[in-house]
Amino acid sequence: MLEWLLLALVVIIFCYVYGAKPLNYWRSRGVKQGNPKWFAGDNWKALFRMENFTDMVIRLYNESPGARYYGSYQFSTPTLLIKDPELIKLITVKDFDHFLDHRTFVPENADPLLAKNLFALKGEKWRDMRPILSPSFTSSKMKAIFILMSDCAKDFCDFFLKKNKDIVEVELKDIFTRYTNDVIATTAFGIKVNSLENPENEFYMMGKSATDFSSWRKSLKFFGYFLFPKLFEFFKVKFFDSNVSSFFYELVENTIRTRQEKGIVRPDMIHLLMEAQKMGSQRKEEEKEAMDKNMLNEKPPSYSKELTTLDITAQALIFFFAGFDSVATAMSFMGYELAANPDIQKRLRKEIVDALKESDGNVTYDILHKMKYMDMVVSETLRKWPNAVLTDRVCTKPYTIEAATPEEKPLLIEKGVVIAIPVVGIHRDPNVYPDPERFDPERFNEENKSCIDPYKYLPFGLGPRNCIGNRFALMEMKVISFYMLLNFEIVPISKSRIPLKLSKKQINMAPEGGFWFGLKRIQQ
Repeated sequence: MLEWLLLALVVIIFCYVYGAKPLNYWRSRGVKQGNPKWFAGDNWKALFRMENFTDMVIRLYNESPGARYYGSYQFSTPTLLIKDPELIKLITVKDFDHFLDHRTFVPENADPLLAKNLFALKGEKWRDMRPILSPSFTSSKMKAIFILMSDCAKDFCDFFLKKNKDIVEVELKDIFTRYTNDVIATTAFGIKVNSLENPENEFYMMGKSATDFSSWRKSLKFFGYFLFPKLFEFFKVKFFDSNVSSFFYELVENTIRTRQEKGIVRPDMIHLLMEAQKMGSQRKEEEKEAMDKNMLNEKPPSYSKELTTLDITAQALIFFFAGFDSVATAMSFMGYELAANPDIQKRLRKEIVDALKESDGNVTYDILHKMKYMDMVVSETLRKWPNAVLTDRVCTKPYTIEAATPEEKPLLIEKGVVIAIPVVGIHRDPNVYPDPERFDPERFNEENKSCIDPYKYLPFGLGPRNCIGNRFALMEMKVISFYMLLNFEIVPISKSRIPLKLSKKQINMAPEGGFWFGLKRIQQ
């Protein structure tokens, strides 16, 4: 009997310390908060699939109108939701050195392939890796990659033109992930695949497996890392299935070996990482030689740590992960909006036809870059349907948010506290974007664009830790849109759902019933 009482006491203490006590963190500091639930915090509706993650972020953003920040809880982790653009500027740019890192999702010793990528790296490790990858996304690299992307887009359109049907029924997310798969295969890994002609190629199937969040198993892993991080770390629960991790590791390892043996040079991410690996090895040898000769009195700062094949694979995988799913999702929402707004689609097609005439039938990177209405449509898509509905930072050294109104008092942000920026909440705020549910590219015309506060439009984040591949993603969307709308009109079919409703069964943004539409051939 005594043993059972002691066990009950231990359970009660555990539930209080880890489930209830943390949920008073913001209230005890005078910050407004809602009514979070034990262990689940403000995620409880999403956890039980009563609400999708996007609607959860919008709900929390709207909880305290007029407040600059709001106390929320990602499960039992206190998270300060920042709503004010000036505060966002301070945190992401001006006082960035206080908020250097993203929150740890998967511990390195549990799943190093996910924990070693640029997004997850912290502190000096991130500072070392960022400049290594940045040259992959310069304007000169984008011009070279544009040709490879165009080839993928042409193959994409040719596949549907060969069907010789007036209207081909498609699920947009499915066909766009095949396009993004082919683009990443050729631009990052140097592999030529056609995922429409060969729908079950291994490269595509592994990408689909890695980015599928619809299963309960994957959802439990995702939420488990937040609920029981120490437990998941102890048991080394990997986020990716072993066959996915092995496939990409072996692919990168074989690519590196083949290039080294045959002297192959290809201007892609793998090449840049191989060069950084070589430089790191050379620097390490130089330092060792200097130390051996007593030329140095102490160990010098390293150029960067010596990159391993695992490090290179981690960067390639996150690039694949982001490009495969995120860009395809954005293009799917853009396709939905064009089908739902045929006048906008017609105007965009006219700009495409005019651009093709201007370039004598040979569209170039510069021509695409100058297309103003294309840019407006893409910008509005990312405003209404941002892939990153929420972005975060972790306080790496204590910081004080000074009072700005009579109701506020200085708020000390302790080291380790998570800061969240509700991107989709800001993008759907009627005080920022009037009639936010309406798809209106004119918000981004030359006159209106200049009036948009840059800290109120955040599809790729802000500051030094913004999305490194934003140029790549934008060009990828524009290239496929150009060739697709030149040949097809995106039209509603019987399975189309307009207006769409976001699914509560997936962690990432996805509609119920999918993106089913028709590609109606345009007679040239």
